[in-house]
Amino acid sequence: MPDFSKTPVLVFDIETVADIEGARRVYPQLAKLNDDDTLTALTSLRLQEAGHDFMRLPLQKIVCISVLYIKDGQFSLFSLTADTLSEKEIISTFFRAFKDLNSLPQLVSWNGSAFDIPVLIYRAMQYDLSVPLLFEEGHRITNMRYDNYVNRFHTRHLDLMDRFSQYGGSRRESMTIVTSLYGLPGKMAVKASQVAQMVADSQWRELSLYCESDLLNTWLIYLRWLRLTGVLSSSDFDMWQAQTRDYLTKKLDDNNQVQHQLFLDHWQR
Repeated sequence: MPDFSKTPVLVFDIETVADIEGARRVYPQLAKLNDDDTLTALTSLRLQEAGHDFMRLPLQKIVCISVLYIKDGQFSLFSLTADTLSEKEIISTFFRAFKDLNSLPQLVSWNGSAFDIPVLIYRAMQYDLSVPLLFEEGHRITNMRYDNYVNRFHTRHLDLMDRFSQYGGSRRESMTIVTSLYGLPGKMAVKASQVAQMVADSQWRELSLYCESDLLNTWLIYLRWLRLTGVLSSSDFDMWQAQTRDYLTKKLDDNNQVQHQLFLDHWQR
């Protein structure tokens, strides 16, 4: 667990849409279809394969990575989105957090081990990208043998969903269930199934706010975990929650409005 005075914390989440071009390579029978027909056929194929339309992880194209970065008590919340960046640029920018051995962050996610990290692996390998420290297991850097991002039972990457289930020993619960239990805002009005439509409609601000709200929920759950495990005292737990509220209250959008006012309103209730 991190010493907040020394180790930065990076909470992250990704949003994806179906990779149409990739699908045409995986399923050659789709090669001559236009984009709309390819997506329709791909969805039908997926329903036949799996009984649902959730795409295979390699065919999840990253359109947004949101990050909450906390270092030396300072917050930074931002999103890398496909309106201004290519998928390669989104991933390579995110990977910059793992370039310096002396400032590697504590990585925190919700279901990151089962979804976000595998998708990042599949997508990054298309673009000749390299991020050795994210996948170092002690072969080159000895002290990472027992403290790395890869091993499921290490804590340098803490997937809260996986950890709460005792690594699959019990049922993995959704964020919606957990945030509701703790009186946190949860996903509010937006659902993951709406991401593709938001991208199609160029609703990048709405997509960023949705992804960032997931980060904020994950961060607030993480604080409860740190309190449970004794890393934080009750007073420190209250202090970090207050600092989070203070940061969000002062984070304004282009119209000088509080960016995450809806999240704050739900949280206060």
